Amino acid sequence: MRMNRIDKKFKELRRQKKKALISFITCGDPNLTTTYQLALEFDRGGTDILELGVPFSDPLADGPVIQAASGRALKNKVNLASVFGLVKRVREKSEMPIALLTYYNIIYRFGIKNFVKQARLAGVDGVIVPDLPVEEARELIKEARKGKLATIFLLAPTTEAKRIRQICSASSGFIYYVSLTGTTGVRKTLPEELKRRLRQIKRITAKPVCVGFGISSPQQAAEAAAVADGVIVGSAIIKVIERNLGHKDLVSKVAEFAGRLRGAL
Repeated sequence: MRMNRIDKKFKELRRQKKKALISFITCGDPNLTTTYQLALEFDRGGTDILELGVPFSDPLADGPVIQAASGRALKNKVNLASVFGLVKRVREKSEMPIALLTYYNIIYRFGIKNFVKQARLAGVDGVIVPDLPVEEARELIKEARKGKLATIFLLAPTTEAKRIRQICSASSGFIYYVSLTGTTGVRKTLPEELKRRLRQIKRITAKPVCVGFGISSPQQAAEAAAVADGVIVGSAIIKVIERNLGHKDLVSKVAEFAGRLRGAL
């Protein structure tokens, strides 16, 4: 049976002694054509995994930058069907692993079995659901395992050891470590306890642990990657999109920034 692309990617990176760059963008921001172009540019430029946000009206975990991106995509009437269609198009040209970040309301309304089935048919490799606690995720985990879809759960700086074990056990693909309390967004510095917390988690699990929330520069990416298996950058990339809205060189500017992040790793 075919190995999930995320697992395959981490196996390859470990062999090469490299760290993963996970680039986040909101699907349909500023439009689906640009998202498609960005996905292919990320692949060409060394992004290891694409995290694609499904636009939602109430993205609890996201700060103002990603909320605004969701708003722009929703104005374009981008929905889950559009996201699956976009992934299918990307799959015609790319084997880059793709994980969707979505909120549980969207999956619940779509139907868990149907969501997993359509995600796999489109070529999605994993799913991140920030508002779904692991204790309430049994049905999604069960269906996802049947469909070889990775379930990526979040750990926070406040998560206690017993729950870290529970979340690590339920996670597949990688574990998403939220570097700070609060929402996503660009930060000037990374938390002092980041390295200590990552070492604690890595004593509990051999699964890849990637850091997100607050990584906003190549220097911070390198700092986090010194102890993590990868870094997730979203708000900083979307800020480049925001600054270049309406400009014909938007895609190249974003690709250049992602290339600098890759270079730092």
